[in-house]
Parts: sequence; structure tokens; C-alpha cells
Amino acid sequence: MRRTSKKSSSSTATASAGPTKAVSKEVERIDQFFYTYADNSSGMIDPEGIETLCSHLEVPHTDVRILMLAWKMGCDKQGYFTLDEWRTGLKALRADSISKLKKAFPELVQEVILSPQILSYVQVTRPSNFQDFYIYAFRYCLTEDKKKCIEIPVACELLNLVLGLQFRPQVDKLNNYLMYQNDYKVITMDQWMGFIRFCNEINFPSLDNYDSDLAWPLILDNFVEWLRENKS
Repeated sequence: MRRTSKKSSSSTATASAGPTKAVSKEVERIDQFFYTYADNSSGMIDPEGIETLCSHLEVPHTDVRILMLAWKMGCDKQGYFTLDEWRTGLKALRADSISKLKKAFPELVQEVILSPQILSYVQVTRPSNFQDFYIYAFRYCLTEDKKKCIEIPVACELLNLVLGLQFRPQVDKLNNYLMYQNDYKVITMDQWMGFIRFCNEINFPSLDNYDSDLAWPLILDNFVEWLRENKS
């Protein structure tokens, strides 16, 4: 009886060691992939390394999917990927090579929003991941410690990147207004969240359900007033 029990325990140990070994091999490959792009002195993938990565992925570094990748990794500092962040993201995407990372992009886009190819044909219902990504995008652009606002040109680029797929007409008009007006030099998180709420809730271009008596940031009241004044 003891021999049978011992054999059973041994079999269980061997079986459980299998997946563990496979996981460690996966991490090893992910680490090797990381060091292809990491700077030797800092031990991180820096902006130059990200440029090289984007080149190998055949996407521009301004592509929204690179921002989504940073979100998936939980990257803390703009333009830098640490080994721990890289492991977190690439393990989740099951990607340990350029080819696998390329193949993971459609799944990543779908996780955040929906595949761009589908957006033109269906009514988009945004998952909760999108709001998380939208908030992350703003925080990721706070390049200095204790910084709480982003400059208007950066906000325009970011709106184009993260909301342009779903809300192109609104984003174009909003960016035109932001570049035209002189009252605001920076955008706060409250204003940033107001933009997505506006896109989600307000009929565009009619604006017939916009009520300035509700709790909208003043910048949006001014934007709607500007739109109405310039309506052709």
C-alpha cells in the first residue's frame, strides 16, 4: 500500500512540475525578448528601444496599440518599459516574440474597445476596460511627478488617439475648439473625463440634449456655445 501511495505522490509531483517548467520557460523567452530592446545601463526599454520595437512590429510609435500595450503592462513612466511590466503584459498576451506580439494586437484592441475593422459596421458598446484605458492614457502623459494637468497640444493628440476611432466628428470639433480658444492652457482630469462623458451622452451634432445647468466642466459649456455660434 505504501509503495502505491509513494508512486501516486511521485506521479502527482511529476505532473505538477510539468506546467511549472513550461511557465518558467515561457518567462525565460519573454525575458530574452525584453533584453533584445533593453538598454544595458538602465536595464529598461527606453524610448530608443521602443522605437526599435515599433519598427519590428511595423507600427508607428504613435499608434494607439502601443499605448494599449503600455496599459496592458501597467507601465508607470512614459517611454519606458521595466522588466516586471514587460513580463506582466506579455504573459497576459501570451507573446514571447515579435510574431506573437503582432498576432496579439487584435485581441488587445478588442479587450480595450473593439476591433477597428468592426467599428464601422456595428454600434459600439464600450466595455469597462475602455474607461480604464482612457483614464490611464491621461495619467501616462503626466510626465513629471506631482503633475496634474496636460498641455492643450498633448490633450489634442491624445483625444485623437484614444477617442478618434469611435467619435471622429466630436474629436475633430473639440480639437479645433481647444486650439482656437485662449482661456485654457492645460487640461485637468475632471475636464478629460468630461470629454468622454460628452461623447457618450450628447447627441451630435444637434446637441439638443446638452443642458449647461447640469454638472459639466465649464470648458464644455464654452465648447457647446462655440459650436452653436459657428454652426453653418
